[in-house]
Amino acid sequence: MTLVTLLLVVGVVFIIAYFTYGKFLEKKLDVDPNRKTPAIEMADGVDYVAARKPVLLGHHFATIAGGGPIVGPVSAAVFGWIPAVIWIVLGSIFVGGVHDYTSLQASIRHKAQSIGTIIKEYIGNRGQTLFLSFSIATLILIVGVFVILVRDTFVSVPEAATSSMLFIGLAILFGILVNQVRMNFVVASIFGVIAMFACVWVGNLFPLELSGTTWVVILLGYSYVASVLPVWILLQPRDYLNSFLLYGMMIGATIGILFANPVIKMAGYTGFHNNTLGYLFPILFITIACGAVSGFHSLVSSGTTAKQLDNEKNGKFITYGGMLIEGFLAVIAIGSVAYLSQADFAARLAELGGPIPTFSAGIGFLMSSFGIPEAVGTTFVALVASAFLMTTLDSATRLGKYGVQEFAEGRSKFFSNQHISTIVIVIGAGALAVSGTWNKVWPLFGSANQMLGALALLAVSIWLVRKGVKAWFTIIPMIFMFIITLAALGVLIYENIFTGEQPNYFLAGSSFVLLVLCVFLIIEAWNSFTNTKDKDTTVKAS
Repeated sequence: MTLVTLLLVVGVVFIIAYFTYGKFLEKKLDVDPNRKTPAIEMADGVDYVAARKPVLLGHHFATIAGGGPIVGPVSAAVFGWIPAVIWIVLGSIFVGGVHDYTSLQASIRHKAQSIGTIIKEYIGNRGQTLFLSFSIATLILIVGVFVILVRDTFVSVPEAATSSMLFIGLAILFGILVNQVRMNFVVASIFGVIAMFACVWVGNLFPLELSGTTWVVILLGYSYVASVLPVWILLQPRDYLNSFLLYGMMIGATIGILFANPVIKMAGYTGFHNNTLGYLFPILFITIACGAVSGFHSLVSSGTTAKQLDNEKNGKFITYGGMLIEGFLAVIAIGSVAYLSQADFAARLAELGGPIPTFSAGIGFLMSSFGIPEAVGTTFVALVASAFLMTTLDSATRLGKYGVQEFAEGRSKFFSNQHISTIVIVIGAGALAVSGTWNKVWPLFGSANQMLGALALLAVSIWLVRKGVKAWFTIIPMIFMFIITLAALGVLIYENIFTGEQPNYFLAGSSFVLLVLCVFLIIEAWNSFTNTKDKDTTVKAS
């Protein structure tokens, strides 16, 4: 099979799913285009601001994409390309897309409140406390593992480091020009896009070579500063400009695949066990988190996106459609290495030091088929990947700050301070960044992230059941997510203690804490569903 055939098949399947299963979900959620959304009803010009459909898609997609749909699929390719693609396609359609869409709609029906607030309403204070604990732990893991990935990328591709640092300055300048100078938005956008490509050119001329330790310190400092700055200075302009980068990279990669039309040489299936990652089940399903399903998306859907949706009808396009686009990006990531033999893939992964440089080199090679110099294409893709990794860094740090502040509310004024709450996230992430390599921390991040997804599906399932909806389309994915999370955490505890040259008690202990939280949350879930059934029985009897 060729990569062109694979992309065409996946693309057609996703389009069919959008117009069939997406429409089914729309009916189940009782979407009403005439019902006012919080962005309209509660407009304040600050947080609740209605956005046009394509604009909101850009914001939402830039926020959820990050580096996950690249890192996970490339890493999981050690099991072969067939299991990875099957999970990406089925996961995006029946798990991830459902998770993102229902999280958005549940939030909209509750005045754009977060999933944590919805859990408090339907499960209680203890459920919210457990959810916040898990959210904070997950966000620390996200920041920690993405610091490792950006560090490795900058060390392997120093040209991308220069471009990324320049891009931060560009985003700040763009924010000032639009929000303070009031420059025409279209003119500013044209300037921003041209300047982004200039950053790539300068990066190729002046690579910034620093040690991995130095980059960890710089990235943690950046995460802190970005978290406490007003959003209009850095986060908002980065998200907006990043969307152009990602679309450009996806278009370039697709054209490159069409021109090169390489044959898939990678093994379709290498076996149930791999020496690097472990067992296909459950490790495949936590390695490929973003690209199939990601609990982090529920924080975005019920956070900023729900406050900007102008019409309920557009929710399917933004979230379900956005998840399918991310799934397509994940398949492109598989394609960036699938033209290699399994041995060549393993050698390149080891030589370049991680999945991001490996992905960048693969797409750079494919883009060279239509005239772009391979070195320029590789640097451009590395910039795109690192830019989205850094977007996840600053967004996750800010969300973690909010989580710590919400957890500390009524408990501690000290930790309610935005600087202290941010430092908590940064210190935790820093500890993770020095505790192991990306391939050691990534499964722990994937487990926590998938558990967060199970909790979001739990919240929307209870909401739907209370509304009298037969919510099998959320309950079945929720049960599956709980199962893979418990199994994965058990495997991680065993592997970090009993396998390897030296036990990694930090990662084993972190896995154990998450496992305990999982058990308590499953108990809460059972009690919640039991209470829901009891209430339904009482209502029917009356």
